[in-house]
Amino acid sequence: MNIIIIEDEKLAAQNLEQLLLDIDKSICIQAKISTIREAVVWLTQNKTDLIFLDIQLSDGISFKIFEKIEVKTPIIFTTAYDHYAIKAFDVNSIAYLLKPIKAKELEKSLKKFNEMSISEQNKHVDYSSLLNLLSNKLPEYQKRFIINAGQKIKTVSVEDIAYFYVIEKSVFLCTHQNERYALEYSLDNLEALLDPTLFFRINRQHIINIAAIANMYNLSNRSIKIELKPPTEQETIVSILRLSDFKKWLNR
Repeated sequence: MNIIIIEDEKLAAQNLEQLLLDIDKSICIQAKISTIREAVVWLTQNKTDLIFLDIQLSDGISFKIFEKIEVKTPIIFTTAYDHYAIKAFDVNSIAYLLKPIKAKELEKSLKKFNEMSISEQNKHVDYSSLLNLLSNKLPEYQKRFIINAGQKIKTVSVEDIAYFYVIEKSVFLCTHQNERYALEYSLDNLEALLDPTLFFRINRQHIINIAAIANMYNLSNRSIKIELKPPTEQETIVSILRLSDFKKWLNR
C-alpha cells in the first residue's frame, strides 16, 4: 500500500510513519509533505493509494488543496482540536484520527480502508460539501456546566472557567475565582464540547483557557511550561506531540 502523509509537524509525521510501519511493514511512505503548495505539486505529478491529511497546515486549512486540484484518492483526516469539523468528516470521509494518534484507532481506520472497494472510496468523499460546511455553519459549544456543590446545584458559565484538570482519574474545573468543582465528564468529552479558540488540551491532564495563562517558559527539551492563574500544584507542560498545534492555537 502506497501512502503519503501531509503534516506540517515533523515529529507528528515521523510518529505516524512509525505507527503505520509497526502495523504493516509492507506499507510504502512515498512522501511526507508539510504545506498546501507542496501537496498540490506532488498530487498533480504522482499517484498514491491513501492520504493522511492534517486539517490545519502551516500555510492554511488543508481543504484549499481541493480548491486547486481534483483529488479522488481516499483520505484519512487527522486533527487536534477542530471538533466542529469532525462530524462532517465522519459522514464524508473514510475516517478521522484525533491527535495524538493511537495505534488501535489507526489500525481500525486502515482496516476500514482495506475493506472498501475502490469505487466506493472514490465516490465517498464530497470535498466541496465539506468546504461549504466549514465555511458557512458555525458550531455550537457548551455555554455552562451544572455543578453539584454539596446539597446545592449551581451552574458555572464556560467563560468563568480557567482550566480543567485530572486528579486520580477524577475531573475538576477551576474558575478564574479559584473555585474548584468535580465534573462527571472525561477530558475527551470536554474537548468536543469546548470552543477550540478559547480552550486547548495541553496534555493528558489539563485543558486550559487562553485567558488563564499567566506566563510561559521554554524548557531545555524545546517544550513549554505554563504558569496558570489561579495557580495549580500540578505540572503544566505542553506535551511534545501537541506543541505545534499549541503554537498555532496561540496565534488564532
